[in-house]
Amino acid sequence: MRKIIETSQRQAYHAVDTLLVQRNWLIGYRIAQEELAGENRAEYGAKIIKKLSQELSEKYGSGFTASNLYDYLRFYKAYHQIFHTVSGKSVRCLSWSHYRFLLQVTDPDARVWYENEAFEQTWSVRTLQRNINTQYYYRLLKSPKKNFENYCKRNFDQFRHRSAKHKSSRYLRI
Repeated sequence: MRKIIETSQRQAYHAVDTLLVQRNWLIGYRIAQEELAGENRAEYGAKIIKKLSQELSEKYGSGFTASNLYDYLRFYKAYHQIFHTVSGKSVRCLSWSHYRFLLQVTDPDARVWYENEAFEQTWSVRTLQRNINTQYYYRLLKSPKKNFENYCKRNFDQFRHRSAKHKSSRYLRI
């Protein structure tokens, strides 16, 4: 009985996480494509975001601050293909909290590495945050060659092979 309940709870949490990520990506998409109409002017964008934040907050309550809307926009720009796959199947997805920390990583290679490790190693949000804050990726790059080569053999080869074969394998489809 416990296993049924706990399994159902985990699946429900995962479904909510996936839908939250999807919602935030779609809001970022709409801001980028429709509201800003491709405009990249800071003043124009700030006015639109502020107005949109007020409208959404009035209708749906908290959670739609200007800061959050900017996060959604950054999320869409950083992961603009996250919901499209060649196979058309839904695949893995991290939680929105994971993605918020990943957005802090400005180096695209490091971001992809942290994203992959967080998923493959099932890092909690705290573990991801700690590893980003302590520059774990860069420390590995600077580690003695032999240690880094062993780490690459264990972890990167599989990732590189999968990434080359299925370049968009980490994306979901809506």
